[in-house]
Amino acid sequence: MAEDPNILFEQQGRIGMVTLDRPKALNALTLGMIEALHAKLEEWREDSVVQAVVIRGTGPKAFCAGGDVRAVYDAGREGSDLTQRFFHQEYSLNRTIKHYPKPFVALLDGITMGGGMGVSIHGRYRIATEKTLMAMPETAIGFFPDVGGSYFLSRLQEPVGLYLALTGARLDAADALHTELATHYIPSDRLEEVVHQLSALDIVEDEPWTWDAQVAEVLVRHSDVPGDSTLAGDHREIERHFGQESVGAVMDSLREDNSDWANEHFDTLQKRSPTSLIISFEELRRAANLDFDSCMRMEYRMSQACMAGHDFYEGIRAVLVDKDHAPKWVPADLTEVTQEMVQAHFRPLGEDELAFD
Repeated sequence: MAEDPNILFEQQGRIGMVTLDRPKALNALTLGMIEALHAKLEEWREDSVVQAVVIRGTGPKAFCAGGDVRAVYDAGREGSDLTQRFFHQEYSLNRTIKHYPKPFVALLDGITMGGGMGVSIHGRYRIATEKTLMAMPETAIGFFPDVGGSYFLSRLQEPVGLYLALTGARLDAADALHTELATHYIPSDRLEEVVHQLSALDIVEDEPWTWDAQVAEVLVRHSDVPGDSTLAGDHREIERHFGQESVGAVMDSLREDNSDWANEHFDTLQKRSPTSLIISFEELRRAANLDFDSCMRMEYRMSQACMAGHDFYEGIRAVLVDKDHAPKWVPADLTEVTQEMVQAHFRPLGEDELAFD
């Protein structure tokens, strides 16, 4: 089995425990971590002793802040095939979690963004805490909501998913519960006891089907109420401005409103990659009619088009390399993004298509 020093595995009772152990990088996922986790999940799938999986992050700040996009940036500059292998392996892992037959419990105790959403949201139980900060911020780096984002965002109450996709808005625990991206709210200081009680569970003789109910009962027993959701309070504004037929129409609606809320979001979108905004809009439009596996294949096509383009590299340069936060997008304006440019992100890849084992 593949091993990586930045991800730890242990068995506690009937629980398979996963710990993302890269705290200085906010537990961002490297290719090695992705491959190791995928291999371990496949092993535990066939292990009759392990009846559930729990995944958590190390350190006080993050569950997982995303994928190691700096490594992908470097690979693209060097012409390495990591720009293919990284996304292929990451999306395959996301699919495995989505279809995992055993309870999968993610402890979202801190920053949970991008790739961190991909290794949590598709599982059966997602536990938010007072530290949870959830987002899909990819349009800020010239990319698009991936790791299954097309699937879960397109299935939120319209047009909340589009709002989150375009703006990268950050959600706290109350927002995560409101959108059902999280299933439970449990204060951070109770998580250790939750893990202890889960590890102490055992299968009732002749009643193996009760296992999932026991897991759910532990989570409910420790659950609390996080407070009011800001996102819920903003729903009328989100529906008014983001329930449009194009990104241009969203921008026009925000511009014409001239309220503080509208101005803030207009300014946010003005800083995003125009290409990313438009392909993300199209991505969610298509995803609404696709099953999960088809969404992942679409996202892989999109990822490879971005790897062959300009804005991803410029976004990473501006945010992570030079850190000037002044990306120069190409094209620089929504009106310059042609239909041909958009469709290029959705073209079949022939022999290079994402294939699932």
